[in-house]
Amino acid sequence: MKLLLVTALKAYKRSISKIMEQSGINAFSITETSGFKGEDSSNLLDSWFASGDEFYDSIFLFSFTEEAKAEAAMHFIMDHNANVHPKFPIRAFIMPVEKASH
Repeated sequence: MKLLLVTALKAYKRSISKIMEQSGINAFSITETSGFKGEDSSNLLDSWFASGDEFYDSIFLFSFTEEAKAEAAMHFIMDHNANVHPKFPIRAFIMPVEKASH
């Protein structure tokens, strides 16, 4: 089992929902969030959001899913970013789930 984490501008919500459908991921959660990045730093999250005092309406998605489905979603997200050339690309991460209560 994997944990798929995705963050993007709220405007990409339909695209991300389509990617989940294409990947066979039928169960996921989306929450709205505000992206903000203040001062420059050498943090791993650099370039996550724009620099300055700007806020961006964003979404955060997560799904516990099979590895193959998470990899498929990552493939579709990378294709989206390569073909759409967004100023703010969809960001995705696949993380291992070591234990589960079910």
